[in-house]
Formats: sequence, C-alpha cells, structure tokens
Amino acid sequence: MSEFSGHLPGSRDYRRLLVGLFFGGVATFAQLYATQAVLPAIADDLSAGPAGAALTVSASTLGLAMAVIPWSLVADRIGRVPAMAIGLIVATVLGAVTPFAGDLGLLLTLRLLEGAALGAVPAVALAYLSEEVSPRYVAAAAGSYIAGTTVGGLSGRVASGFVAELAGWRLGVASVVLLCVVAAVVFLGLVPAARGFVPGRSRSVRGPSVRRRLALNLRSPVQLALYAQAFLLMGAFVAVYNYLGFHVAAPPFALPPAVVTLLFLAYLAGTVSSPRAGALAVRYGRLPLLLGSTGLMAAGVVVMFLPFIAAVIVGLLAFTAGFFGAHAVASGWTPVAADPEARAQASSLYYLGYYAGSSLFGWLLGLVFASAGWAVFLTAVLGMCLVALVIAWSALRAAPSRPR
Repeated sequence: MSEFSGHLPGSRDYRRLLVGLFFGGVATFAQLYATQAVLPAIADDLSAGPAGAALTVSASTLGLAMAVIPWSLVADRIGRVPAMAIGLIVATVLGAVTPFAGDLGLLLTLRLLEGAALGAVPAVALAYLSEEVSPRYVAAAAGSYIAGTTVGGLSGRVASGFVAELAGWRLGVASVVLLCVVAAVVFLGLVPAARGFVPGRSRSVRGPSVRRRLALNLRSPVQLALYAQAFLLMGAFVAVYNYLGFHVAAPPFALPPAVVTLLFLAYLAGTVSSPRAGALAVRYGRLPLLLGSTGLMAAGVVVMFLPFIAAVIVGLLAFTAGFFGAHAVASGWTPVAADPEARAQASSLYYLGYYAGSSLFGWLLGLVFASAGWAVFLTAVLGMCLVALVIAWSALRAAPSRPR
C-alpha cells in the first residue's frame, strides 16, 4: 500500500473533513463568544462596568490560551479527532451550566473552564488539517475551517443578542448551547479518522521531547513572527467587538440593542474573506495576502474614526474581512512552516498567542476606552495593526511563501 500523502480536493474524505471542521469551528466559537453581544446587559445586571463585563470574554479566551499546549500533548497521545471530540463535549456541558451563575465570580470561573475545554479544537484542528490534506491545498482548506469559526462567532453573538432582548442575557447565552450541540454532532459524525498521524508514533521512534518540540518553534524567527500576528491582530479584533456595542449605544448614535446586535452581521465579511484568502495564497503566496489583509484591517480602523454610523459599518466590514483573511493565512502557514515533529505544538503556540492577545487586549483596551474615549481607543488598535504589519514584512520575507 502506498504511503498516505493527503486528501485531495474532490475526494469524499476531503469534503467530509472540510465540512466537519467547519461545524467544529461553529461549535467552538459560538460558545467562546456567546457573552460578547450581551456585555451591556451583563454590565447592568452584575454592576460590572464595560471592562468588568468584558472579562466574561477574556476569561474564556484566557482558559483557551492556557489549555492549547496541554491539548496538543493530549492529541499526540490519544489522537487528533478524539481530543477534539472530548473537548467539545466537556465544553458544551459547562456551557449549559454557565447561565445559572449567580454572580460575576462564578460566571468568570465557568467561562474560564469552558474556554479551557474549547481549546481542544483550535489547538489541534490545523495540525490535523496539515497532516490530512495534500500540502498544496492546506492553505485553502485552512480558509474553510476559519470560515466555520466566523459563522460560529457570528451565530453565537446574534443568537444570544436577540434572545437576550426578549428573555434576558441568561437565556440568550443558554440558546447558544443548543446551537453548539447540533454543530458538535455534525462534526463528530463527519470528520474522518486521521490517516496522516498515528498516536504515540513519535514516542515509539524516540522522537523529540515536548520541551524540544516547543523549543524548535520558539527558536524559529518565522514562527515567532506568526505568533506575533496572532497576538496583536486578535487582540485588536476582540477589543473592537467588545466595546463597539457600548460606543454605538451611546450618543450620538444611541442605537437600540436589537440594532447593535445586527452589527455583528459584519462577521459575514470574514466568512467570505477567510476561504478567499486561503485560495489566493495558493496562487500568489502567503506573505502578500497577509500584508494585504492586515492593511485592510488598518484601513477599516481609519474609517471607523468618522462619527457616522454608515462609516462605522463600512469600517467594521473592512476591519473584519481583513482580520479573518490575515488569520486564515497566518494560522495555515504556522504548521506548514514548522518542523514536522512539532506541528501540533506550532499550532498550539500560535493559538496561545492568539488568545493571550484576546484576553489581554480585550480587557486592557476597555480601560483605554472607558478613560480616554473611542478615538484614543481606535488609535491604539491602529497602532497594533501597524506593528503587526512591520513584523510580518521584516521577518517573513525570507520564508517560503507560496504553497508547494
């Protein structure tokens, strides 16, 4: 029997893998951001203030950031698909308990644990993808997975926001759990068993230790530059979505909660841009797409300075499309650029940076917003995009950019 070299587009298992991971992304990210659309309601109900309410998002992303490396080790031991399945099941159970939290402390604890369980999917999905798909098509396949994460993030925010307006934020968050149960069942039913990775194989041939696998990535300038993209761009992205609702609910806009919830439909720009960026990276190379997508983010921030709701919407669409394009390229590039023995750890470190940025800046920029206002807040966000752009240009120019 010939050695497995990866599923090709058009094959049954390739389609199952893409659709399965799409729904895995939905199940993960709908839960992760279920509280973001109802932050003003949580702030009022629990007397937490904008930055305090935003900790419900930061707690879940912090839990995920802390768990991605342990989950990568679990996946090396028991397999990629079993690890993702266990994480989703545990997270869904915790998500069902979360709406019953009676105070902010308990709510944050449950969100932290839920995020830690959800870490199984982003910690493993891209390593699994890079091992199961023919190398030339990994970038395009990663874009399809990222599209699932955008649909999850959007559906969780919209469902919780609309239900919360009718029945309160607790039932709004609870409604997301039902959506995630359906998505998780589809994921478990479709995603094919791994053929490009055998659990425990590296140990049986005396492969590198965990410390060695982490060190291989942390000594690589290419990997560090990609982790910086995750840290800075995700931090900027989550901060904008955390505090946008507070901004447009106040004068001069004074939008009602239902209209504020509709702004999260801007996520659809990411649903379109992420697979498109992956496909274009195959044709033109990853670096041009990464730089262009980050530049689009920055342009969107500039437009959002204008005090008109139409400008805010246009800027938000550009910002969102640019972010998910950059994320699709950088996250798909990370395992491909890593040592084959350390791909799971490379993806885990990327997501460690990704969710560390989300947790830190999702809270820290709230203090900027509360004390200095929207314009200074956007200036900080723009600065983060520009720093990421400079790092990518300076550190990734010498790296192989075009998928082989």
